[in-house]
Amino acid sequence: MKNNLLKKITSVSLAGVVLAGALVGCGSSDAAADTSSEETTESTEAAESTADLETITVAASATPHAEILEAAKPLLAEQGYDLQVTVFEDYVQPNEVVESGDFDANYFQHVPYLDSFNEEHGTHLVDAGDIHYEPFGIYPGTKSSLDDVEDGDVIAIPNDTTNEARALLLLQDNGLLTLKDGVGLEATVNDITENPYNLEFQELEAAQVARVVGEVSYVVLNGNYALEAGYSVAKDSIAYEASDSVAAETYVNIIAVYEGHENDEKIQALVSVLKSDEIKKFIEDTYDGAVVFYEK
Repeated sequence: MKNNLLKKITSVSLAGVVLAGALVGCGSSDAAADTSSEETTESTEAAESTADLETITVAASATPHAEILEAAKPLLAEQGYDLQVTVFEDYVQPNEVVESGDFDANYFQHVPYLDSFNEEHGTHLVDAGDIHYEPFGIYPGTKSSLDDVEDGDVIAIPNDTTNEARALLLLQDNGLLTLKDGVGLEATVNDITENPYNLEFQELEAAQVARVVGEVSYVVLNGNYALEAGYSVAKDSIAYEASDSVAAETYVNIIAVYEGHENDEKIQALVSVLKSDEIKKFIEDTYDGAVVFYEK
C-alpha cells in the first residue's frame, strides 16, 4: 500500500531505461537515445522528489471525496506531503483500515455514521475536521413537480437509519407528511403521524435509490448519489435541504482518524488544505450545489 506513487514512477523510469537500450540495439539515432536518456533522468528526479515528501494515506469514496482529495494533492505537495488516495466502494472498509493503522485517515462519512460505527464495531475513530456537506434532494421519478402528488404515490428513500430520517424530514419540510414531535434525526416511516396523500415508501439501500426513478413518483437522494446519477441539485431537484437546516449542520462530511492522531502535524495539514479557499473554489466550480463547502 505504501509508496504506490513511488513504485509507479520507478516503473516508468525502468521502462525508460529498457526502451533506451532497445533503441540503441536497433541502431536508432543518437537523438532518440538522448531523448530517452532525458526522459529517464526526469522520471528519476520526480521519484527522488516524491521520496522526500512525507506520505499521508487516505481511504475515500469515489465521488466527491476522492476527487476533492485529488485537487488537494498539489497543495499538500507544496507543504512537503505526498497525499495517496485509495478509493473504496463500501462504507465499512474505510473505517477498518484506519482503525488498523494501515491508513492515516478516511474521508467519506458524517459524524452520526461514525458514532454508530464506533458503537457497533468497537472502533476508536474521531472527527479531525469538517469539510463539506451534501444536501439531500427530492428528484423527479415519473412526476416532475410536487404539485402533481396524488393519493398512493410511491417515493423511494434510503433505508439506513441516518439517511432515512433525513429523507423523511425533507419530505415533511415540503408538506408531504408529518412526523412525531421531537423524533428528529432518528425518524423512520413508523414515526409518520399524518400522511394526507397515503404515500407509500420504497426503502432501498442508498446506492440503489437512483436506479428506480422510472418506477416511482419521486426519489430522495443524498448529494453524492445524485452526482453519480448525473443530477444537479440546483437544476434537477424539486426541493433540497437548506444550508442552515438541522440535517445539513449534522451531516457534514469529515476527515476521520484513529483517536489521538487528530492533532498530528500531517493530519492538521490535510484538514487545513481541505478547508482552504482553493478547495472551496474547486467544490463550488465542480459540483453545482450537490456538494457544499462547510464554512465553520
